[in-house]
Amino acid sequence: MASTKNNHNEQGSEQTQNTKLPFKDADESMCDADVADDTTSADYYFDSYSHFGKSPRKFHLLSPPLAEMLKDVVRTKSYRDVIYKNKFLIKDKVVLDVGAGTGILSLFCAKAGAAHVYAVECSQMADTAKEIVKSNGFSDVITVLKGKIEEIELPVPKVDVIVSEWMGYFLVYENMLDTVLYARNKWLVDGGVVLPDKASLYLTAIEDAHYKEDKVEFWNDVYGFDMSCIKRRAITEPLVDTVDGNQIVTDSKLLKLHLSLWLNGMIISMPL
Repeated sequence: MASTKNNHNEQGSEQTQNTKLPFKDADESMCDADVADDTTSADYYFDSYSHFGKSPRKFHLLSPPLAEMLKDVVRTKSYRDVIYKNKFLIKDKVVLDVGAGTGILSLFCAKAGAAHVYAVECSQMADTAKEIVKSNGFSDVITVLKGKIEEIELPVPKVDVIVSEWMGYFLVYENMLDTVLYARNKWLVDGGVVLPDKASLYLTAIEDAHYKEDKVEFWNDVYGFDMSCIKRRAITEPLVDTVDGNQIVTDSKLLKLHLSLWLNGMIISMPL
């Protein structure tokens, strides 16, 4: 048995050596021919929403982050319920979906009776969104446009409604708010609707001894070495996660952060 296993390993090693590409050729074979050398950090940021491996040129739809976003029931159902329960805002209207991703909000709007939906997505996910739209029979209602909202031109001069999942971590961090405001100022009709248009932020305190031990106290002894100086940075880094209710140790506090997207500019007030 051992002899057979060794022979198998030797054969596998020999086959690997025979089929191994020179580094230059292997590198070129893994790159898409149409990917420009001048790809910017912004391009990688947008494309991160269309892939899930380490290479921004590959993606897998069954892994984070898109799957996690869609599986966020509270988030996704909130959008769905607002659209379905306020169909009078959507029915027979022209809708612009900013940062459409898989096109889930566009599909909600189409099902709610929108006259037409323009789904704008910058990443490679736009191609997949077209397939999703077609698979669900909404190709005549939803048009997927690939590109940055600041650079594309819509087939229509104005839209009645803008929908977008523009919120980022801590509401305004890494958000798409600037892009939504640009779209609003350029294409939204007077008296048009932006969904969502207001947001409130709440703060509470938690106690998570396990996390503290695993992520913070860990640096006290790293394989016998003192790296505790890293603790200061570890403590200040934000974490996006869910917690058990029994970990909450204070009442929640409304920060009174109010975002208004109705005016020509954004109003932010945050009295603490």
